[in-house]
Amino acid sequence: MTPMTTRRFTNKQIDRLLRPKSVAVIGASDRHGALGCTLLNNLVQYEFDGDVYPVNPKRDELQGLKVYKDVKELPAGVDCAVLAIPRPFVVQTVRDLAENGCGAVVIYAAGFSEAGEEGAKDQAELARIAEEHGIIIEGPNCLGCTNYVERIPLTFVETNMKTPPEGARAVGIASQSGALAAVLATTLHPRGCYVSTSVSTGNEAASGVEDYVEWLVDDPATHVIAMYVENFRRPQAFIAAARRAREAGKPIVMLHPGKSDKAQESAATHTGAMAGNYALMKAKLIREGIIFADTLEELGDIATIAVTCETLPGANMAVLGESGALRGLAFDLAQDVGLDLIELNDENSPKLREVLPDFVPVSNPTDITAIGLSEPEIYTNLLTALLEDERIGSVVASIIQSDPITSEIKFPAIQKVLDGRDLGKPLVFAGVDEGANVPEKYIEGLARVGIPYFPSTERAYRAIARLADLAKRDLSDCSVKAIKIEGIDGESGVIPEYRAKDLLRPLGVPFPESTFAATADDAAAAADALGYPVVMKAQAAALGHKSDAGGVILNLKSADDVREAFDRMYGNVSAYDASISLDGVLVEKMGTMGTEMIVGAKHDPQWGPVVLAGFGGVTAEILKDVKLFTPDLGEEQVREGLLQLKQAPLLTGWRGSPALDVDALAEMIVTMGRIMVGNPSIREVDLNPVIVYPLGQGVIALDALMLVD
Repeated sequence: MTPMTTRRFTNKQIDRLLRPKSVAVIGASDRHGALGCTLLNNLVQYEFDGDVYPVNPKRDELQGLKVYKDVKELPAGVDCAVLAIPRPFVVQTVRDLAENGCGAVVIYAAGFSEAGEEGAKDQAELARIAEEHGIIIEGPNCLGCTNYVERIPLTFVETNMKTPPEGARAVGIASQSGALAAVLATTLHPRGCYVSTSVSTGNEAASGVEDYVEWLVDDPATHVIAMYVENFRRPQAFIAAARRAREAGKPIVMLHPGKSDKAQESAATHTGAMAGNYALMKAKLIREGIIFADTLEELGDIATIAVTCETLPGANMAVLGESGALRGLAFDLAQDVGLDLIELNDENSPKLREVLPDFVPVSNPTDITAIGLSEPEIYTNLLTALLEDERIGSVVASIIQSDPITSEIKFPAIQKVLDGRDLGKPLVFAGVDEGANVPEKYIEGLARVGIPYFPSTERAYRAIARLADLAKRDLSDCSVKAIKIEGIDGESGVIPEYRAKDLLRPLGVPFPESTFAATADDAAAAADALGYPVVMKAQAAALGHKSDAGGVILNLKSADDVREAFDRMYGNVSAYDASISLDGVLVEKMGTMGTEMIVGAKHDPQWGPVVLAGFGGVTAEILKDVKLFTPDLGEEQVREGLLQLKQAPLLTGWRGSPALDVDALAEMIVTMGRIMVGNPSIREVDLNPVIVYPLGQGVIALDALMLVD
């Protein structure tokens, strides 16, 4: 079995699928609408430069090609066989092909793991055959693949084979949905964008999106990778592929549904409940430089900018506009999508002042009014000046298009800005009147020189914001010093508060002074030693939320109070659930008030450890003002993340309140990350609440709960 962190296939193996020299069409047909008919038509129409072997027991000739009656009659060692046959015949056909030395198989048929126990059994057999024979299987339940560069359409969809010219930048598509792979290619082509190769992986019986990303990283024709993924079956292998893509300078843009999924697994801790699968996955992949799209439209828009512009947008956007009203709307939209509009004025931008007429002030967005209609060179001069300004990370031409006559005036002047030169940052055309009659030649002309065209300003802003976010990320890894907990080996299940604190306190996690007591007299003695007032908490592995069971009693001021509280607490818990047997109680020194936060950690079996931190209290799971931190982050990176929380002003001093000790909170988060790395058996840890005190006074965790596998 291939380790989950390494490549399963070499590029040479995948070449037999994506760059085959011979293709067998199993289920070839001349019946219009049949999958095997469309596939064969695609290969013939686009003059596949290799051998084609149709297989159909009822035909002798199709499309001028000799037809084989059975797969066993095929020449040995066919590179790729495409199965356009019903599900019941798939497994045996794949077995026969594998034994005949076939290198790759594409399976269109559905009805496997998505269709019940019998289908899952057949899919497992496909995986076994692939493992035994080293064969690549794409699918089942997929749309096939298309290599646009070498004109190889192994799909049953009618294909527009728009081949990238030599040297053109292109998008590689890896999608678990065949429909969305086709839709994305259809979206990109009319924009003057090219696709290098598109692969739909379907059920991923024996190959997945991560395998094809590895291939696309090494593909010289691919410059941007666009993905639609619903579930990563080998997350660590994908992380390895994503790192290689980042090192190769090939951005990955991804659409991954699931953030609104309510069917999350139940968790023993607040952390487990809030650090859902989607949020955890996203936190991990953001660290690898993945750019996330929220919608299919965004996926196409982000990919359009990334592939059209050789340099991705940075922070501080500048806008050339033509209307005061639209200028005000631009401010609102930029704020909504998280874009920074750089401050430009007459004093700090002398070069812009030279370019603009006297009656137009330097500003951002710049409103040039209607002067461009009579003096179109202003578009060329002003956009050039903005692109040459080192403070600016991207430039948008927010243009009123109107009609072909207006387009004829404006578009050539804008195209001229980048015609034959690279000014080191993206220039994006964003129309403000979607639906305007713009001749296609002008849109193509912009794309030819590296200016992506958008009919909508809002869509352009959102796509730029997603890309600019990448430029803001600190993707440097900090040295992770794993911290091992002594005495946890062999544990299983919930570790109650008193033991969790004993395990974590020596490792640098601050807790109030406390003593475990099994009797009322021991509890009173502990309280005397700690000093009053104290708090008493019921202790049992089965008691996850003590307050609900009357298992927390505050502000005990004497030994008599403690003894009375001890008996009352046992009665409360018994009344709540008679099956719960308490280990005893934890007597703890009462602390001073501060700001309640939550810090917790989760170890996902596939994605690994992550730490959650944010604002706590009774509304924690309602507001969910939290952020996930990966263990490779340093204290400064964690601090920056904390200051991105919605209620972050409460941390830095709000309306006269003191600034809080964010550094101490960041240190706790980093420590928890190291603990999780050093102890893979810990499934979840919950420190809730964590009290944050004013600057210099530190933090303290009042409660602790651990879940160990």
